[in-house]
Amino acid sequence: MVIWADCSESGDCSRSIRSLVASILFHPEGARWALQCVRRSKILFYLSLLFGLGGMLYIGLGALNDLRGPGGAHPYLRIGSVLLLVAAAIGTCAQIFLRRDYASLRLQIQDISQRHLTGSHVEAVSSDLLPLTQAVNELLETTEQSVSESVMRVKELEIQLKVATNERRHAEAIIHSISDAVLVSNNFDEVVLANDTAARTFGFELGADRLPIDQIVKTSSLTELIRDMRTSGSRNSHRVVEHKMRSDQGMRIYKVTLNCVADNGDGVGGVVTVLHDMTRENEVAQMKNDFVSSVSHELRTPLASIKAYVEMLIDGEAEDHKTQQEFYEVIQGEANRLSRLIDNILSISRIESGLVQTNRKPLSLPLVIKEAIEVITPQAKMKQIGLVEKMTPAFYQTLADKDMIYQAVLNLLSNAVKYTPEGGTITVETQVNEHKHTVTTFIRDTGAGIPESDLPQLFEKFYRVERNNGMAKGTGLGLSLVKQIIETAHKGVVRVESQVGVGTTFSFELELCQ
Repeated sequence: MVIWADCSESGDCSRSIRSLVASILFHPEGARWALQCVRRSKILFYLSLLFGLGGMLYIGLGALNDLRGPGGAHPYLRIGSVLLLVAAAIGTCAQIFLRRDYASLRLQIQDISQRHLTGSHVEAVSSDLLPLTQAVNELLETTEQSVSESVMRVKELEIQLKVATNERRHAEAIIHSISDAVLVSNNFDEVVLANDTAARTFGFELGADRLPIDQIVKTSSLTELIRDMRTSGSRNSHRVVEHKMRSDQGMRIYKVTLNCVADNGDGVGGVVTVLHDMTRENEVAQMKNDFVSSVSHELRTPLASIKAYVEMLIDGEAEDHKTQQEFYEVIQGEANRLSRLIDNILSISRIESGLVQTNRKPLSLPLVIKEAIEVITPQAKMKQIGLVEKMTPAFYQTLADKDMIYQAVLNLLSNAVKYTPEGGTITVETQVNEHKHTVTTFIRDTGAGIPESDLPQLFEKFYRVERNNGMAKGTGLGLSLVKQIIETAHKGVVRVESQVGVGTTFSFELELCQ
């Protein structure tokens, strides 16, 4: 570099070339030092420049001698032409070498690009391309570093995405495990998450793209509640309201709980809406109220009778023994009615709550039915009602609690006797279905019958058919107890068919023993 600096400053090219040649010839590391310090293109450039200037100089001298006299210009012209040809040849060689070096550099870069080599560098095939090679290597290092940083960033993002995905799946699992309807909307009032209960409640498919809340929730009042909660601006907003909504099952009552979801800042990022169906709870509460009211009424009636007759006895209104005996019988009857009422209420409550212990054993259903028929026969004879038995063989057995089945059959026979006029007929029949592995008991009467409109409520507690109230007294708990015994305690089925003026058929189905 010092040599060429001297050359460029002083212009004495011949002296620089001699110094370069001497260093190459006499210095042990001269050739290696020369290749590192001197670029071939510069050497060729200066040689071409030197020969070109020399050729032009000789041609100029030839032209000057030709002006002085003929014959003296030819040697100078020949030497000048040769020098110019040599300069052209050197320039051509420099162009060829440069193109070859650039082609080699291009092949190296293509190889690195195609093979995706990391940590690779481009080697300088000549000192001419050393600056370009260094620039390419620096670019490769910078690019490789950028790629490494990008790869690390991508891995971090993948980890964050996996964590976010797992958290979302965890949240979805929690939401789907909730029995209430859950809707999660964002700050654009779009539903981003919902569970199966919400899909059934509002009639949409899960997995659909984000839908506006008003396309899912058809009730405008509920939509306004969600929007008002989102626009409240408070992340700790909490609201509970009661909302009525019509569905395919009729009018439903929901307890709607709304909570705001915080975004990354201090604002509201969405709303979580939970709808708890309170329809059944309200119905049960109403049934409890009705039950308490009915029990109070049913208890009040016999107690009022007992109280009235006791007061008459105390006041001495029953003067003779016959009248006193009549009062005592009335009191006893009302007391027995009160006892049966309390027993039935307790039995139904124990069965409904699951507290009653059923002693289920293999038994012959016809034998239990015969015992109930023997008990009801005196009442049937008093009304001249015929009892017809059509029983299956006794070896067919069912797994049941004998006392409970006896109570159910006795209640059905007692109702049949009460609502069958004198001279009627009651038929008791059992049928075995070996294909279904069941036994069915039928109790048919030729009584007054039950209107079709009363059949759906017939097994409800304290329900009595208004049309037949005058035919017999009762508590309205007998059929409800039958249903609880057969369906709740024994997993059977109770059915009723009736036609006004023709008669009624009650039946219950139980499984046979294996």
